[in-house]
Amino acid sequence: MDRKHLELAVELRHALHAHPELSNHEEWTRAELMRFLRAHTDLAVIDRGSWFYAVYRAPQAKRRIAFRADHDALPIEDACDVPYASQIPGVGHKCGHDGHSAALAAFAMEVDKNGCPNDVYFIFQPAEETGDGAIQCAPLITEEKIDEVFAFHNWPGYPLGTVCIRNGAINCASRGMTIRMVGTPSHASMPECGKNPAFALAELVHGAPALLDLPWKALVLVTVIGLRVGEKAFGTQASEGELYLTIRAEQEAELDALAEKIEAMAASEAARYGLTWSVEYCDCFPETANDPVSADKVRAAARSLGYPVQEIEHPKRGSEDFGHFLKRAPGAIFEIGAGVDYPQLHTAQFDFPDALIEPAVEMFKQLAAESLE
Repeated sequence: MDRKHLELAVELRHALHAHPELSNHEEWTRAELMRFLRAHTDLAVIDRGSWFYAVYRAPQAKRRIAFRADHDALPIEDACDVPYASQIPGVGHKCGHDGHSAALAAFAMEVDKNGCPNDVYFIFQPAEETGDGAIQCAPLITEEKIDEVFAFHNWPGYPLGTVCIRNGAINCASRGMTIRMVGTPSHASMPECGKNPAFALAELVHGAPALLDLPWKALVLVTVIGLRVGEKAFGTQASEGELYLTIRAEQEAELDALAEKIEAMAASEAARYGLTWSVEYCDCFPETANDPVSADKVRAAARSLGYPVQEIEHPKRGSEDFGHFLKRAPGAIFEIGAGVDYPQLHTAQFDFPDALIEPAVEMFKQLAAESLE
């Protein structure tokens, strides 16, 4: 990798880290990334409003290969004692998306300078953490008839620089689920005159996780996130409340089935206590399933570069909206180890290792050049 490109990418990563922005608010980040590409490459940079992409067109391209990086941050304080620490109180790049985007920008500089036998699309995506960024960007795969799409994610717990891959499901599908129940208020001295949702919601708190004991084909999980019932008003019985759950599953079909069972349970409990109820979903992530042929290309690229390869035994419980891209074209997302004892993702101490930029770029270069059929 060109040393100047690497230096520029590290500087870019530090600038992004210092100016983190939450999902769907990445205005400075998007503008800075576009400025960087226009300053350091001759690639076409296409602004799509909330997101953008750049493209390299090969003189005699046989295929079109896309690469995606996310760039949103998290509502987590940055506790890293570094010169480029976050300047935004309560917000930090605690998942490494600053590094993902810096690596993709470095890859763009390499392709712009050295060329590639295929057309290459560099997709810079917002809002991965909320699950809706890929929904905005993924239609490009169909619009441009992309043949294959790749991405990477840094991952603490694996040896530094190790390429980690898995065929099929690599990240679980998940959804945030809000169940709202409404009854009627009454004086606290006459609870029989009202309808209190606390009892029905309590049954759900107890019963929803118990659904995990059913004979599922693969991993399913229910996590109680929170419960809010009534107000701190001791003269009035509660009359409304909400239960917050995160549900996840290795297979989307089983996630759908799990949601249906919880909704049926909510309907039953609401009827039992004479309540009205409703459900809302947010932070919806698909299952992310790697194409086996594309995953083999990741393995081959790593081995050709001399990088260690580790198979991921089970899908990650955490979700990744890259699955929306993989519904439109074959491809794969792989992980690069950030270090065995490195601070975990979504912690205040985490900081993307600059040492991962070069292996990420080299992997992308191999995949862009070697994806010819």
